[in-house]
Amino acid sequence: MRRIAVVVGLCALLLPIAAWADAFNLTNQFGTVSISNSGISTIGSELLSWNSNVAGHGHSLGTVSFTTGAFTSGGIWTGGTLSPTGSIFDVVGVGHWVRALSGGSSPVALFTGSFVGPITWTVVSQTGKFSYIFTLSGDISGMLYTGRNVSGYTTQTIFVYRNQWYRDGMGSLRGGTEHLGVPEPGTLVLFGTGLIAVAGTLRRKLFGM
Repeated sequence: MRRIAVVVGLCALLLPIAAWADAFNLTNQFGTVSISNSGISTIGSELLSWNSNVAGHGHSLGTVSFTTGAFTSGGIWTGGTLSPTGSIFDVVGVGHWVRALSGGSSPVALFTGSFVGPITWTVVSQTGKFSYIFTLSGDISGMLYTGRNVSGYTTQTIFVYRNQWYRDGMGSLRGGTEHLGVPEPGTLVLFGTGLIAVAGTLRRKLFGM
């Protein structure tokens, strides 16, 4: 039994590698954020990196845009949950690097998707009377520029000065990260079949079945 547990444990560690054939890591920064009870959306956030492609100082690789649905619980200043209904999450690349990546023209819609499931709005800190830092995080799903469906998650750090928000409903985006993975169903099926075969072989050896 102990041998079975060890083998199954090793296979479980390998499962994430088998499940995701490709992975894309992105970062974004800057831009303003519109914040209301109806939802939260970005304006002009810059794409700083796409895997090994990194923007030089004072430049960007494109834009990151997102819009959430309305608050379903909690609120702006206490933290809460937002709906994914009507949400978007889009990444557009520009410049020579994206032309080389896609073999097409610039700009290129690198990722077109939306939030899936509840979106979390968390109070990270409050300094003084009016300065707040929040994180917005949630799962995202959509399509890459290659036509492949992907899923992943994002976390965005947002600064809001409450006095300013009273005037225009705006905050500023400090920085964001995204991770997108490309699932390979065929790889998972083969891996699962192999795992079942290994378990069956060990069972026969140990129990004479």
